[in-house]
Amino acid sequence: MGHDAGDNKTDDGKVVSLSEAITRHIRSGDSVHVMTGHSRWTAAAREWVRQWYGRDDGRFTLVMLSLSSLGTLFFKGGMVERVITGYSGDVFPNFTPNRIFGDAYQSGRVAVEHWSFLAYLQRLEAGARGLPAIVTRSLQGSSMAENNSFAMVASPFGDGEIGLLAPLQADVALLHGAIADRAGNVAFAGPMLENVWGALGARRGAIVTVEKVVDDIRPWAHLVRLPAHRVLAVCETPMGAHPGGFYALGHHLPVEGYGEDYEFWAEVRQASRTPAFDEWIDEWVLTPSTHHEYLERLGAGRLQALRAKADPQSWRAEQAANPPVSVAEAPVNAWETAAVYGARYLATRIAHHDADAALAGAGVANLATWLGVEQARARGGRGARCVLTAELGLWDYEPQPADPFVFNHRNFPTAVMHSDTSSVLGMLVGAAGTTTLACLGAAQIDRHGSINSTVVPGGAFLVGSGGGNDVVSVCAEAMVVTTLTKRRTVEQVPYITSPGARVQALCTDLGTFEKRDGAFVLSAVPEGPEPLADKIERVRANCGWDLVVADELAELRAPTTTEVDRLRSWDVHGWFLRE
Repeated sequence: MGHDAGDNKTDDGKVVSLSEAITRHIRSGDSVHVMTGHSRWTAAAREWVRQWYGRDDGRFTLVMLSLSSLGTLFFKGGMVERVITGYSGDVFPNFTPNRIFGDAYQSGRVAVEHWSFLAYLQRLEAGARGLPAIVTRSLQGSSMAENNSFAMVASPFGDGEIGLLAPLQADVALLHGAIADRAGNVAFAGPMLENVWGALGARRGAIVTVEKVVDDIRPWAHLVRLPAHRVLAVCETPMGAHPGGFYALGHHLPVEGYGEDYEFWAEVRQASRTPAFDEWIDEWVLTPSTHHEYLERLGAGRLQALRAKADPQSWRAEQAANPPVSVAEAPVNAWETAAVYGARYLATRIAHHDADAALAGAGVANLATWLGVEQARARGGRGARCVLTAELGLWDYEPQPADPFVFNHRNFPTAVMHSDTSSVLGMLVGAAGTTTLACLGAAQIDRHGSINSTVVPGGAFLVGSGGGNDVVSVCAEAMVVTTLTKRRTVEQVPYITSPGARVQALCTDLGTFEKRDGAFVLSAVPEGPEPLADKIERVRANCGWDLVVADELAELRAPTTTEVDRLRSWDVHGWFLRE
C-alpha cells in the first residue's frame, strides 16, 4: 500500500512532504545536483525554486547535466553563483540557445564550467567511487581541456599521454525515481541517461521523489539503484517528472507511465523570451504551494492525455491529427535537402565501414541518421546490420513516426538494450570490437572539421557540448549535416567544442564537402541544368572559408518524394525541418 500522495507531514521513516524535504535538507551555499534522467526534471527542483526564488542568501552551485528551458528559473531567481553543466539551452520544440543563460555567463554574473556529457558523468562516478581521478578519452584537443579539473599526464604504461578528470561531488542530489520503500531504497526505470552516480556521491545524500512508495521493494530489487543509507528523504510525488515524462512500460512496476509534455516545454521556452516570464513563473512555480496544487493547475484532461501518450502506439493518433505535408503541397526546402544528402552519404559510409551502429546528434542530423541507417539496411550487404544508438542509453532502437526527437519515449520499447550515457558514449562508441559512426549538427564548423556549439567569445553563448565532444573524440568517423551559411562555416572556430580529426564530411543543401589532406574541399554539387560554374559560385558565396574545389565534382541527385515523405513522417509538426 502506497503512502498518501498529498504533501502532509508524516513520521513514516524517511517519507516526508516535498516542502519539508527541501526545507530540512537544502542549505544556503550548497552545491546541488539535479539528476537528468530520461525524466529530465523533478518536482523537487521546482520546490527548491519555489522556496528559494528571489532570496538574498541563495548562492548555490548548480550541478546539472542539461539545463533546458526550466533551468532558467534558477537564474531568474538569483539562486546560482556557479554552474557545472554540459548543456545550457532550450530543447523543445527545437535545440536553441536561451539568452537568460547566455547573458548570465557572458556578463560573469554566473560562473560556468562547460563539460561534455561523458566527462561530467565520469567526474560524478569518480566522486561516488572515492577515486582521486578517472581516465577519460574525451576533451583532448578541445577548449574544455583548459578546465582546471582536467589534465593530460604521461601514462605509466608507455602509451603516451592520458586524460584525467578530478572527482565531482555535490552536497545534496535531487532525483526522480519510480518507486521507493519507506526505508529509502529507490528503484529506477531505464533508460538511465546519467545513472545515479551523483546521488551515490553526494556528501549528505539525496532527496528523492517517486511515483509511489511501497511497503516491500524486493519484487523490484533488479531495478534498485540507490540504497537507503544514501537517501535523506523520500517524497511520494505522482507525475513528479512533469513536464518530463516517465517511462514504465516493460518494467512491471506498480505505477503508470506518462509522456513528455512537449507543449509545456514550448510554453516555458516562449515565456522565457518575453517580459511576461515573471507572470508565468508566478503561476506555475511560486503560487502552487504543493505538488497536488500544481497538478490541479495542469488539469485532469492534460494529465490523462500525457498518460495516454505513454502507449507506444499513441503516435497513430498524433499522426492522424497532424498528417505529413506532401511534396506537392510544400516543395522540398533547404533543411530537407541537406538531410537527404546527409542520409545518403551516411549510408555509403556505413557500408564502407560495415558499421555496427550510428549515433544521431540533435535536430535535422537526427532525421538524417534515421534515414541513412534505413537506406543502408535496404541496400543489403555490408552495413545492413547497422543499428541506431542514442546517448540516453538506447541500443538498437527503431524510430517511431510523428515525433522527431531522438529521446522520444515511444522509441524506448523498440530498443534491445536500455543502459545509460556512460555505457553508450564510454563503451559502445569507440569501443574495441564496435564500429560506430556519428552524424551531428553544428552551430559553427571550420574547414578542418572542428565544431563549436558552446560560445563565440565576445559574442553569443550557444548551448554547450552535450555528448558531441565525447562522440567525435572516439567514433570511427563523423559527419555534419546542416544548411550552408557564412555564419555557420568559419575559417577557424573560436572555441573548439569538438575537435575535427574524425569529422570527415560536411553535407549541406548546396553541396557536400569531404576531407582532403586535413581540410574540406567541395566534392559534390546538386544535379541540374544550371552551369557548374554557377553552382560553385553559389557555394562560394555562402561559405565562410576560402573555397577549395575537388578536381572532379560528383553530382547529387535531387531528393526523391519517397525520401522527403519519410523525413516528414517523423517530423509531422515541422519542428526540425520547417524553415
